[in-house]
Amino acid sequence: MTQLKEILAPTKHLDWWLEWGLLFFGCTMMAIGFVYFINPYKIVPGGVYGASIVLHNIFPGIQVGTFGYMFDVPLMCIAMILLGKGFGSRTIIAALTCPLLMNLMSKFSYPNQAALEALDPKLLLGGVMDFSNHLMLTTLIGASVIGIGCGLIVRAKATSGGTDIIAMIIQKYFHIKFSKAIFMCDAVVVLSGLIVIGFGIGSRQSTGEPSIYLSLYSLIAIFVNSRVVAYVLNGSKDDKIIFIITERNLPELHRYILKDMDRTATSIKSSGLYTGNEKEMLFLVVSHREVISINKKIKEVDPSAFVVVTDAYDTYGEGFKPLPSMNDIQPE
Repeated sequence: MTQLKEILAPTKHLDWWLEWGLLFFGCTMMAIGFVYFINPYKIVPGGVYGASIVLHNIFPGIQVGTFGYMFDVPLMCIAMILLGKGFGSRTIIAALTCPLLMNLMSKFSYPNQAALEALDPKLLLGGVMDFSNHLMLTTLIGASVIGIGCGLIVRAKATSGGTDIIAMIIQKYFHIKFSKAIFMCDAVVVLSGLIVIGFGIGSRQSTGEPSIYLSLYSLIAIFVNSRVVAYVLNGSKDDKIIFIITERNLPELHRYILKDMDRTATSIKSSGLYTGNEKEMLFLVVSHREVISINKKIKEVDPSAFVVVTDAYDTYGEGFKPLPSMNDIQPE
């Protein structure tokens, strides 16, 4: 027993370092996405930092990251009271690191205080990062980079704080699904962006397009961000479930699944409802690339077999993903 613990200890230690590495790398990716692709164009992709962008347009002397602190710190205090042990220390670290990195990157990416307050894309890194005439491109890149960062933070068993905390509280006390609570929070933020930026209450933008269009770009950013987060956490979800129903004994197909595909299947004894004849039903999960090859093999050994192929939303177990633990965060 002692030897087993000694063998497993280095692995656990490595996993600990990898998770913290993912956490800080994810925070860095989020900061890059906001500072270089979202903030300068006044796109409001929901969440705390979207609200911070809105407020920066009213109070340009205060940076987006600083507004992030103003939201996150009170929310974390409330969360520790209301959520208790369900609120992890890694989330606190992530919520404090992202705004800090955003402020540091912003400060070193603009030549002077006036450019920093205006978040002028023409002066961002000497003008080499000016996407003023390509708002769709910067929306897609920014949302994707932020989504990757957010996904990595969640894989490190944390969240980026902000509206995630509000959604957790709404879920716990109002019994509203987490995804719906996030949608409600984002909707309020985008609406505020429409009022402040779209209708010109805040500082004016210089992207060359009507400000109200930025709300539409914001919706695109929210959608892309959510899809990228889901992909980072769950992969492409392209596994397929195959049901094969046959009246024959098919040892060749069994060998093909076990040996050639290096997979296994579940054999279920069944019978036809109309004929009453005994049949075998094979149930197996494969990747989408393997569907064609197994269909060819089925046709070779039993052309009359009845085959059903359908999508597998998620697949857990040996050869696939491990079962999630109670505290794992699911993107949808």
